[in-house]
Amino acid sequence: MKYLVDGHNLISKLPGLSLSMPDDEQRLIEILRQYCLHGRHHVDVFFDAAPPGQAGTYNFGQVTAHFVRQGQTADDAIRKRLASLKRSAKTRVVVTSDRSVQAAAREAHASVVSSEDFVTSIRVSTQAIKCDDKTQADEKLSEAEIQEWMAIFKERPKGK
Repeated sequence: MKYLVDGHNLISKLPGLSLSMPDDEQRLIEILRQYCLHGRHHVDVFFDAAPPGQAGTYNFGQVTAHFVRQGQTADDAIRKRLASLKRSAKTRVVVTSDRSVQAAAREAHASVVSSEDFVTSIRVSTQAIKCDDKTQADEKLSEAEIQEWMAIFKERPKGK
């Protein structure tokens, strides 16, 4: 799945993140990277008001972060991206709770997911990752099983 995410809008909906945190954007990028790794997704995330000299596009694996220069908004950048996609916009999912961006996404025939609903998807994905990790941990051999395998593969004396 390919997502266009309104970054600051999503940050404000994620428990444990706040727009007042100095590293809020980097934390969101890391959360999105984990989400992408588990579900084979690609995310373009847009952030408003990049500090001078830091505007631009940066790749973080399956996450591409667009830091929009001051004087423009992430909302405008998402609209512009949708317009540039033309017909392929219908293959994108726009993540925002901003009604005007949702309307632009629908007009471009893209799907829309509210930031609140996307947070739920992130939580489900995170739980799946934890379950995978637990399953792998549970698959370790017991001491008795190790001893049994050692006996099976133990080198036999020559001539027997």
